[in-house]
Parts: sequence; C-alpha cells; structure tokens
Amino acid sequence: MNYGLFASRAAAAVLAVILSGMPLPGQTSKPPAKATLTPDGHPDLQGIWTNATLTPMQRPAAFAGKATVTEAEAREYEKKDLSVNDIDKPDAPLLAAAGSGSGATAVGGYNNLFMDRGSELARVDGVKRTSLIVDPADGKVPPITDEARKRNAAMRMTGMRFDNVKDRPLSERCIVGFGSTSGPPMLPVLYNNNYQIVQTPDTVMILVEMDHDARIVRMNGTHPAKTVHLWLGDSIGHWEGDTLVVDTTNFTNETRFAGTSEDLHVIERFRRVDANTILYKATIDDPTTFSKTWTMEFPFVRTAGPVYEYACHEGNYAMTDILGGARKLENEAKPK
Repeated sequence: MNYGLFASRAAAAVLAVILSGMPLPGQTSKPPAKATLTPDGHPDLQGIWTNATLTPMQRPAAFAGKATVTEAEAREYEKKDLSVNDIDKPDAPLLAAAGSGSGATAVGGYNNLFMDRGSELARVDGVKRTSLIVDPADGKVPPITDEARKRNAAMRMTGMRFDNVKDRPLSERCIVGFGSTSGPPMLPVLYNNNYQIVQTPDTVMILVEMDHDARIVRMNGTHPAKTVHLWLGDSIGHWEGDTLVVDTTNFTNETRFAGTSEDLHVIERFRRVDANTILYKATIDDPTTFSKTWTMEFPFVRTAGPVYEYACHEGNYAMTDILGGARKLENEAKPK
C-alpha cells in the first residue's frame, strides 16, 4: 500500500468534512446554518449531496394511511429493514434483487460495504416520511392508462433481447445509471447516490456519481424541437423565488421513466432549506401513461464526498463471456 497516498487521502477527507461544516466524530453537531447566496443573489445549491434513504418510492402496506411516522415507529422500521436486507447474510432478498442470487446460488458480487442505501427514513420538516411519493396522498403511483398498458406490453415483447451487445440494458452498457439515478426524476438506488452541483447564472450542472452522468440545466432557455431526443432529456431552469425549477422534456424512447411515452414532462424543484439540506420535489406529467400527475418529495443531504470515479466497465469480463457463451451454444446447435 502507498501509505503516503492513503494518509493524504485521509487528510483530504477530514479537511472536506471540516470545510463542509459537518461535525467530525466525537464533536457536538451545531444547529443548521442558513444557506448562502451566490453573487447573483440566488440560493447557492453548490456542493456534494446524497439522496440515499430507506424510504421506498411507494408507501409500504405496513404504513397504509400514514404519510409520516413517529421516531419510535421509524426506528423499528429502519432496524427491521437493515436486518432483512443485510446482504452479508446469504438469504437476503436484496442480494437476489441485486442480481447475485441468494442462499446457495449467491455469487458474492456485492456486500454491505458496496451498498449505499442510507440508514434512515427520509426526514422532511423534522418528520420522517413513509414514501417518496407525496401526491397522491396514498403514496402510490397512479393507475396507468389502457394505452400505456398496451404500449408497455408491446415493448416487453420486442425489447427483451440480449443476443447483441447493443441490446443489453443501458445501465449494463454503462450509458446511464439504473433505477433513474440520473433522472429526471433523480431517485435513490442501491449505491452511488452522490451528486455534485455546480452553479452559474447561465447553467447548472449536476454530476451524478453513477456512470458520471452529467445533467446540464440551461437557465431561461427554450426546448428544442420534439424531434430532438436526449439520454437525460432537455432541462431548462428558472428561479421562482428561492426555488430552482427545472422543466425537462425531449426524452429518448429508451430512457423515459417508468414506461412513460414521448410526452413525458418532468418538473423538478430544488429548494435549499438550510446549509445541509436541499428539498427536492419532482412532478411526473404524462397523460398518455398515468391517470393523473404525481409528485415525489425527499431531501438531498449535504455530504463531505468526494464523488468517486465510477469505473463501470473496468475489469468487467462478463459481457464478453456472456456473448461468447451464447455464440458457442448457437454453434453447437447448428446441424452437423
């Protein structure tokens, strides 16, 4: 090990914590400081943030009818969640969901150190939330339309091909992160939930830790023609008081969120509520897919960082092995 490099990184990490205003271990935390302003007078959203949380997107049955919970209820849920989804246990459901199998079939591709799910439910206005969805009030995704049901069924019939490298999922090909981590909407996923925001009067850049996706928000601009499609959509921003509002359209047919159509329209709101928190709200609008618009709200919490390199394909031999094995099976099946 290069101990000099290790020591310099450790010192840098401590310095980053000090500069962030977050308490070091053993220190008493201070009350949240007020957020600062940029030279042009708008709230300063810059820094490194995380949206990792145990709060699911849709409200679990255990919390039906309860948008928030007491601290005691939250602790009980958090303790159970962290225990059930302890992927260092061979029978953890989350291990299977991560693609590593479970029990005797586990391949050891992940462990707890690899994960970044957070340890608590999301806290907004001092109270812990039971779902990211705040509208509808039941915390559930609204019913989809018949049109969307037929469209998505057709896409599953034609899109589930894995015989060519170009047919593999976008996240597997390291084009965009999985689970809408890049967004919009920008959702917490299993790991790499850090974001870095850089802000100027004309542009806001959001660097997503997973896959190093970079969202560029052009301030006070206009969307291009509908024929222009971008991996992360086209994002236009403007200020409404102390809230940055980001309007995104022009998605590709491969990255539209949750099976939506080319009419998908996402409106995000970023409001700096204190020095260590951005309250993030995203409204999903697609009348051809959902019976009504719906909204998620959850905090992005300041973190010391850094945003690490996401070496998506470094040392990854799986793609070659998977496709090579498929070709071998095809050749063996040919008539002799």
